[in-house]
Amino acid sequence: MHRNNTIENTVMSDDKKDSNQQFKAGKDMLTANLLAILKGWSAYGYDLVQRLEESGFGAYNKGTVYRALRHMEAMGLVSSAWDTSTTGPARRMYQLTKAGSLFLDNWIGVLDTHRAMLESFTKPAINAADTIESPPPKNNPRDEPKTGVDSPE
Repeated sequence: MHRNNTIENTVMSDDKKDSNQQFKAGKDMLTANLLAILKGWSAYGYDLVQRLEESGFGAYNKGTVYRALRHMEAMGLVSSAWDTSTTGPARRMYQLTKAGSLFLDNWIGVLDTHRAMLESFTKPAINAADTIESPPPKNNPRDEPKTGVDSPE
C-alpha cells in the first residue's frame, strides 16, 4: 500500500469505518480557515483566496477554494447569494451560517485538545532535559592567572 506523507493523508473516521467516510486533514483545514475568515463578515470567493494567501497559507488554486465553498454551502456551513450591485458580472457573496460557526468552534476545540495532548506528551521530555546537569567547564590553562617569574607584576 502506498503512503502519501503530505497533509492530505486520510485517516478513517472513528464513527464510520467504511471507505466512503474519511477525514482529510488538508480539506478540513481549508474549510476551517475559510470559516474563520468569514467569521464576522461576508466575502467574495476571490477575496477569500487573497486573504488565505495574505495570512500565510500559501497560494491555493482558485478552483480548489471555489469547490470547497460550494461543498461547504451544500453542508450548510456557508450561504451565498449573487451580488449584482456592481457593474460587470454578478459575483457570489459568501457568509458564515450558524452551523458554520458551530463547526468552527468545534474545530478550534479539537485543535485545543490536540495541543494540550501534545504538550502533555512533550512536557516530561522537556523537564527531563532541564534536569540533566551539564558537565562543568574544563579549565583552560590560558585562562588561569599566571604566577611566577614570567608574570609581569
